[in-house]
Amino acid sequence: MKRNLMKYATMAAMTAGMALAQQAPSHSPAPAAKTPMNRPFARARQHWMQALNLSDSQKAQAKAIFQETRQKAAPIRAEMRQNREALSAAVKADNQADIQKLAKIDGALMGRMTGLRAEARAKFYTLLTPEQRATVQKLHAEFRHRMEQRREPRRG
Repeated sequence: MKRNLMKYATMAAMTAGMALAQQAPSHSPAPAAKTPMNRPFARARQHWMQALNLSDSQKAQAKAIFQETRQKAAPIRAEMRQNREALSAAVKADNQADIQKLAKIDGALMGRMTGLRAEARAKFYTLLTPEQRATVQKLHAEFRHRMEQRREPRRG
């Protein structure tokens, strides 16, 4: 329980930090493919950022942490993109050997990305005051409760 709580708290803290690291949006509309998925996350990040009430120093440090993480992740994202394209080609060619090989590579790349994100969340979490950490835990508990409610079978 304690381990999961810490994991979710750091995940939430990273989400909040990512919001800080975002550049100011341009006035041009976002591509149609990205808009529907990003809106809920953007609203959630904004809500968390307001709730955490980070100081200017915390905001600057969080921005640096997540920018550094994005830079470290860029080559991994490029590898993932190439691997997905190769995997798609292997699927279309019904090449079972390549499918298995590329799937393992994909898993390793996802593991590296998860590690980078976890390190960034951990760094961000250390910036928070005890009150902010309590807020993260409270917000996360509320989020989990909402998710559990959505999973319940609908009655009607």
